[in-house]
Amino acid sequence: MAKGGKRKDSEFQSYVYIKNELKDLGWNVKNPERDREGQLYTQNECLHNPDIKSMLNRDRPEYVIKLKEDSYWVLEAKAEHKEIGLAYKEAVTYGKKINQSKIIKAKIVSGVAGNDEDTYLIKSGYWNAETNEFDLIRYNDKEITGLISPDNAKTLLSADSPILKDYEIFEEDLSKIADEINQIFYDASVDKDKRAPIIASILLSLMGETEPQYNASPNIFVNDINKRAEEILQKNDKGEYYKHVIIQLPEGKDAQLKFKEALVKVFFKLKHGNMISAMNSGTDILGKFYEGFLKYGNGAKDLGIVFTPRHITKFSAEVLNLTHKDIVYDPTCGTGGFLVSAFNCVKYKSSKDQLDRFRLNKIFGIEQKPVITALAIVNMIFRGDGKNNIINDDCLPRGLIPKIRDGVPSAKFVSKDEARKNKTKPVTKVLMNPPFAQKEKEYEFVQHALEQMEDGGLLFAVLPISIMIKQGQQKQWRKSLVKNNTLLSVITFPPDLFYPVNQLTLGIFVKKGIPQPKDQKVLWIRAIHDGFTIKKSKRIPNPKIEDDFVKIKNLVTNFLNNPSTAVTNIPQFQKSSVIDFKDSSFELVPEAYIDQRIPSSDEIEKGMEELIRESVAYMIRSGKEPDNDS
Repeated sequence: MAKGGKRKDSEFQSYVYIKNELKDLGWNVKNPERDREGQLYTQNECLHNPDIKSMLNRDRPEYVIKLKEDSYWVLEAKAEHKEIGLAYKEAVTYGKKINQSKIIKAKIVSGVAGNDEDTYLIKSGYWNAETNEFDLIRYNDKEITGLISPDNAKTLLSADSPILKDYEIFEEDLSKIADEINQIFYDASVDKDKRAPIIASILLSLMGETEPQYNASPNIFVNDINKRAEEILQKNDKGEYYKHVIIQLPEGKDAQLKFKEALVKVFFKLKHGNMISAMNSGTDILGKFYEGFLKYGNGAKDLGIVFTPRHITKFSAEVLNLTHKDIVYDPTCGTGGFLVSAFNCVKYKSSKDQLDRFRLNKIFGIEQKPVITALAIVNMIFRGDGKNNIINDDCLPRGLIPKIRDGVPSAKFVSKDEARKNKTKPVTKVLMNPPFAQKEKEYEFVQHALEQMEDGGLLFAVLPISIMIKQGQQKQWRKSLVKNNTLLSVITFPPDLFYPVNQLTLGIFVKKGIPQPKDQKVLWIRAIHDGFTIKKSKRIPNPKIEDDFVKIKNLVTNFLNNPSTAVTNIPQFQKSSVIDFKDSSFELVPEAYIDQRIPSSDEIEKGMEELIRESVAYMIRSGKEPDNDS
């Protein structure tokens, strides 16, 4: 009796889980018979629809979702993981009964198995009218493992196919998954500095076709994950990084059980978000997840990471017009954001053979922290680039020299001295964001990168604004930069780009080895809006905010290719002009060159009113009385 009662409770938990998950995904969980916008029939409601009742008779699946007037999604739930096959089979049976109708069709079916303690497995199929069967829904050759959002359901219906070609995970969803996983680790007392390697190991273990042993003891479960992760790394010739991602069990028995429970929950958070399928896409889903997981979980600060936002890595790779012929280098690659963007940029304009040669022979990165190197390698493995040239080292004592690999121009890492002896340089494009506020100055990393480049190669670097305005060593470096190279463009970035880190930054584009012609113009831009806003202590996309990077993309691309490109002078936003070599400060920032806009009388009046309000507020807070003359 108790066992039966427990099972009934577990099945009820699954009903609640499904409904809450559907609501979170954006489905309207109200009854379509009572609410015009409603989409969800419960088990006791679906037979109120005469078309469904005529086909199912007395059979009642757990839920039926209305996709369109004539299209439905059937869900069946079971209480235990081992019953996922049965749940899916019953959903298929219900779907096939409905599909005998000439009026309506069950286009999607899903089986859900589990409970709140063990979490949930999900299996989904799409109707194939030619075979009269349901085919498993896949994205990037991976079976989806979560429930389907309204947008992705529309994509399936529109293509009338089980293959999701345009699957999307939005940044807010990634942020939510990252938050939930951080909370799981926090509740299980997992140290912040151990969370990143645990995630790397879990992601690697999920690349296999089979599931880990979720119901095994903590020791067997963790060993299973570790073994799977090690096999993937060894398969990709990166076995030496296993020691940096191996998961260690805590010592106490209760702590082990708590830790194992947390790992299982993390597995299913990733699966229900369809992260594994999405990470095989062209979008840098994993990089964005790292950003949310570490940046807002305080792990980034502990590990010394400053993330370059993925829309900046994507923008820079695209305007540099990377091709499969380029040799790309990031000397401070972190989790690999720039290298993934380079890979994706080349992917969409190359044949398979060209892309294979590029990923194997032309992507180079260095990261000093071994754990972060492991994260970068995992990121590249999901690109299909398991044998990448990312190494764990300090870039400054190293260098690159040319090397032919498989008949293709490539490079290899050597010592700095050996690299300097070799007059031929291999790198054609650099994308980088050197670490801020280290013992070494940021420009030292830029200088290192330039030394690996062939003349005429293009470099993009994110730098603190201070490097381009401060006097002393910074000024001397700026003079040296344009004495030996050409500064093509400088773009001021949004002031909160690296939030929660408080750092004003800009991006520079440099052509290597060609001294700055006195009459050559530089493209100066203040792109201080990027479509993001701060909400609940996070920086997230906001469609109401304009995106300057969309507006300037074509201009920057054309200008890098031809600095004679005509540029419309827009005060406070953009201008092209030559460098003022007579400027005693030699500040190379847009703010020193872009024209200021004359404010209107209304703006002046509004500014005065705001100034008065701030002054009065200050006096109230400080307890000061206004002067009689004021």
